[in-house]
Amino acid sequence: MGCRGPGRARLPESVRERFWAAVAAGLSPTAAATVAGVHGATGRHWAQQAGYRGESKHFGIRYTAQQRAVFWTAVRSAVPPAQAAVVAGVSEAAARRWLQQADHVPRTPFPAEADLVAESELTSRVRAPLRFVERCRLEQLLEHGYPPAQAAALMGRHKDTINREIARGQTRSVYRASMGQDVADAARKRPKVRKLEANPGLRAEVLQRLETRNSPEQIAGRLRQDFPDDPEMWVSHETIYQAVYVQPRGELAKELKSALRTGRIKRKPQGRNEIADRNRFKAGMVGISERPAEADDRAIPGHWEGDLIMGAGNTSAIGTLVERTTGFVMLLHLPGDHTATTVAAAMTAKVPEIPGILRRSLTWDQGTEMAMHTNITEATGLPIYFCDPHSPWQRGTNENTNGLLRQYFPKGTDLAFWGPGFLDQVAAELNARPRKRHNWRTPAEELDRLLSDPSTYVAATA
Repeated sequence: MGCRGPGRARLPESVRERFWAAVAAGLSPTAAATVAGVHGATGRHWAQQAGYRGESKHFGIRYTAQQRAVFWTAVRSAVPPAQAAVVAGVSEAAARRWLQQADHVPRTPFPAEADLVAESELTSRVRAPLRFVERCRLEQLLEHGYPPAQAAALMGRHKDTINREIARGQTRSVYRASMGQDVADAARKRPKVRKLEANPGLRAEVLQRLETRNSPEQIAGRLRQDFPDDPEMWVSHETIYQAVYVQPRGELAKELKSALRTGRIKRKPQGRNEIADRNRFKAGMVGISERPAEADDRAIPGHWEGDLIMGAGNTSAIGTLVERTTGFVMLLHLPGDHTATTVAAAMTAKVPEIPGILRRSLTWDQGTEMAMHTNITEATGLPIYFCDPHSPWQRGTNENTNGLLRQYFPKGTDLAFWGPGFLDQVAAELNARPRKRHNWRTPAEELDRLLSDPSTYVAATA
């Protein structure tokens, strides 16, 4: 039977009925027009008039939504795709096309050796990496409708471990153990390209901050604040240390080691050193036990710690003052010697630079350089308290700061060489270093924040 061209006389109603019956059977308007004996353009025109909308890409027979639902139900029940196509009454070509469009990953076959693995061996560590057998078990549990938390409980695993594994092996529709295993194997491959080697921008940023004498931990914390929306510019402090000490060869290690502020070629073991005995000044002092209790928790700014760092042969020294709450540093120039008279003169000149509201107390050790402490208090209004013998931890902030200052003023050098201008420059550099305890704000920023907030001082005077 030939097809009638468009624009011909009015067709019998039976032709339209045959056309719509063919469309209802799953044929496209063009194919249905052929069945009805009319031109394809005529069939498409009828379909358009009736508001019919088909798929932009059509392959052969159009299957109903119900047939699709039956097919996917069978596939999710672990029925092979070819058999699921038979159950749904669709062609294998259509089934393969649907699977491809959905990026379907076939169900992972359960390994034959799974029965040989003891249950206690699988659940010995709740946060240990999953084995392939466990991934297959997880896939089964999820297919049977168990939520992740319940699957974790049944497998004797932590829920976070299971949630991470589901994200690792997730396809567009379901979790697949085979995909999770492939991703885990790829992540486990060694050797890996180190992050600082693979990212030149991050490497340059780390080197620049090391050259300004920021520690690796300070760099790691500050990078997250300076680049909050760019995880590629984040790095852990351990990664920086690893690049310096664990991978000792290559240009990267050379650059990093030369910029590291300590200059050490090996990592320093962690531990406490024995406290050396020192001569201390004990006459007329007020002990730390009488210091205001508000100084203990660092909540109220204005409580300082002080000490001297000594030069070659103990003939020269620099005075150090550190504010306990912010870590803000001030340095004292001591020309010629570090006698009590020289220290008192330097303190009397420097302390008035501190705002009066921040002159609450000063804690010092029992050194003879503070023999004129009463004169200092009378001249500046700053009360001075002395630590217990052999107790440097009572000035922990100052001890830590003195260690940082040694990168500028190494032991065994003449500290009288450095003038007050250079000391002020070093103090400014230390006060511009980000600190972990201030959420990576600098001491200068923290001090400015506290000074600009009057409520900070209300609690202190209440």
